[in-house]
Amino acid sequence: MNFRKILVSCTLGTTLFLGSIGITYGQTYTVQSGDVFWKIAYEHGVSTKALMKANNMDENTIIYPGQKLTIPVKETVHIVQSGDTYWTISQKYGVNFKELLLYNNADENTWLNIGDKVKIPSSNSTDSSNIENNSSNNNQQSYVTYMKYTVKSGDDPWKLSLKYGIPMHEILKANNIDENDWLNVGDVIKIPVHHVSVRATPGAKYGEYLDWWTEAQYVIPIGTEFTLIDFATGKRWKMKRTIGANHADCEPLTKADTAIMKEVWGGAFSWQRRPAVVEYKGRRIAASAASMPHSIQYITNNNFNGHMDIHFANSTRHKDGKIDWEHQKNIKIAAGIK
Repeated sequence: MNFRKILVSCTLGTTLFLGSIGITYGQTYTVQSGDVFWKIAYEHGVSTKALMKANNMDENTIIYPGQKLTIPVKETVHIVQSGDTYWTISQKYGVNFKELLLYNNADENTWLNIGDKVKIPSSNSTDSSNIENNSSNNNQQSYVTYMKYTVKSGDDPWKLSLKYGIPMHEILKANNIDENDWLNVGDVIKIPVHHVSVRATPGAKYGEYLDWWTEAQYVIPIGTEFTLIDFATGKRWKMKRTIGANHADCEPLTKADTAIMKEVWGGAFSWQRRPAVVEYKGRRIAASAASMPHSIQYITNNNFNGHMDIHFANSTRHKDGKIDWEHQKNIKIAAGIK
C-alpha cells in the first residue's frame, strides 16, 4: 500500500509524519494546498461535522494553506442494550452525565431504544465551562430519568413499584394514569429512575445526610437487604426493608441478627431512638432506629414479631404524618451535623 505523508503540527509544536491511514488525536493540523474539510476528516478518521465543530466552523467556511485546524478525538459510539440509560452509560464510560446528554442533544426525559447509538464525548469534545465539574460526585444535585418498560402478563403498578423500588404513585403520575386504569400486555410505559448523588461526610464513621422523600427511599428501596450499624457501639447486623412509606419499616434477617440488635438496646426491645448508619452497596446513610417490634411481619423464624422503624432526614411517623424530632436529632448525629 502506498502512503501519502501528511504534515501534522502537534499542540506541543512537534512535527509528525503519518501515513494516510493514520489517525491523530487532540492535535492541530496544518492545512495544505488542495485540502477541504471532508478530505482532512477522512484522512484522520473523524467525521466532517466533528472536524468543523471542533474548529467553530461550518460548510461555508473557507480554509487556507498554512491555517491550523484542531483534529478532534475519534468518537466512541455505544450501542444501547436492554436496561441502558444515559446515566448507566455515563458511569460505564466515566463521563459527565450532563455532558453526555448535551453531546447527544438529549435531556433527562429522553428515552433510549435498544440498538440506538449514543456518542461518547471525549475530554475536549464540549465546552467545559458549560458543564458541571465531574471530578467529584460529592454534593452534586440528584435527578430523575426514565426507562421504557414493556408490560408483561401479570404486571400491575404495585408489582412494578416493588420491582423497581419506586413508589406506585410515581409510576402512575409518570404515565398519566390512576389506580383504576388497566395495564395491557405490550403497553410501553415509563419507569422513573432516581439517581441519588453521593453526599460528603465529615469522616468515615458518619453517614450521608439524605432526604427521605427525594433521596434515601430510593437508595434503600423496599426489598433491600442492608447492614444496620449502631452509631454509639459500632455493633452491626443484617436488616431488610420490607415495607414503609413515611419511613423505612424493617426486620432483622435472622435470629442472630435479632440477638445483636436486642443486645444494643440493653437486652430488651425498646422505643428508645438511637443514632445509626445504614450500609448498602458501599454507601453509608445517616439514620435513627428504634427496636420495638410492632404491626406487620414478613420475615418469620427470626425471633422478631413484627417490624421496627428506621428514620432518615425529614421522614415522618406513619400514625400522624408528623416529624419525630428525636429521630431527626439522632440522624444529624450520625451524619456529623452540629
